[in-house]
Amino acid sequence: MPSTKRCLTESAANKAIGGVPTLHYFDFQSRGRGQVIRLLWEDAGIAYDDIRYSFEEYPEYKKSRVSEMNPTANIPVIELNGRILTQSYAILRHFARQLGRYDGSTEEEKYWADAMCDIVIDWRTLFVDAFFSDNQKEIYPKHCQTTRARYLQALETHLKSHDLSTSGPYIIGKNITYADMVLYQILHDENLTQDGRKGIKDYPRLVQLVDAVESRPNIKAFLQSDRYLG
Repeated sequence: MPSTKRCLTESAANKAIGGVPTLHYFDFQSRGRGQVIRLLWEDAGIAYDDIRYSFEEYPEYKKSRVSEMNPTANIPVIELNGRILTQSYAILRHFARQLGRYDGSTEEEKYWADAMCDIVIDWRTLFVDAFFSDNQKEIYPKHCQTTRARYLQALETHLKSHDLSTSGPYIIGKNITYADMVLYQILHDENLTQDGRKGIKDYPRLVQLVDAVESRPNIKAFLQSDRYLG
């Protein structure tokens, strides 16, 4: 059976989004596209119900419960006040707008956050293909040496050269956006934020962003809690 857990206590942020959301996602430690939704909720102080499916039991629920909620039968899926929300990055943008945070305040800030997010989406697609390849032992190391290195260098260059990104630790400078969490999450999932940032030691601007995200009080508390699963 899937595990269900209530995380955090209801706050003003819950009122802003209209209640306590329920997240349906894999029991994949603190990783994946669904995890970045948890990260935003944790930072905003949003109470949520966390339903996790093991990879073994998911096919059964995919045919029934999940396919009833989402015609593509993909997760994450959010339930909130009778509404069903799908597509992880659309979900992030939706909650950012509801909260009036995490989305930039000018059109240029919104564009730059979206653009950086889209780069990470491309990277994540290739990461997942390599990591879950039938020949992972051969394919994933090649991914790390080529594709991953290319995206790390591209993101580092963007962060060092764009006027917004040079004005503070985050993508648009001093204020965090959903895109910072998306970028943080792929770095985490590629095991680059761990071990003293060893995997990104040659990318100081990315290190600065990771440090800034992990230093946020609510995220720091989350990473030290039993809700964080590695």
